[in-house]
Amino acid sequence: MRAEASVQVDTRRYERGLRRWFGGMSDDVKRAVERTRIDVQNEARRRAPVDTGRLRSSIVSRAEGSGRSVGYVIGSNVNYAAAVEYGTAPHVIKPKYKRALYWPGAAHPVAQVNHPGTRAQPFLRPAIEMTEIFWRAHASQIRGGR
Repeated sequence: MRAEASVQVDTRRYERGLRRWFGGMSDDVKRAVERTRIDVQNEARRRAPVDTGRLRSSIVSRAEGSGRSVGYVIGSNVNYAAAVEYGTAPHVIKPKYKRALYWPGAAHPVAQVNHPGTRAQPFLRPAIEMTEIFWRAHASQIRGGR
């Protein structure tokens, strides 16, 4: 199970004037999108719950698109990222490779465990929701030019 979110930053409004004068997306616009991507990635890392730090360190982003539409994808490849982001419903845990479950401190091996589920601890969605704030801060620095 993977957790991944995609964001598209609509740069058309900023590009129109720049294209008339410079014939393409300015380096400032590209930088603003890149800085927004990094800010959202860092915000997701900041919000990720930490036990071992594996989830937090697994959060990465990459740029996507070209020309008139640029954006980024942010996510994690750890198998429990979606369970952390969205939580889990109550479920039964059964052994995969043995006939019983056992862990240090258990009184005896058991055939199954009724897990109560886990509450959601969103870290990607709140970070993605801050895209507009980060974008406005960086877009205000756009001067034009290539």
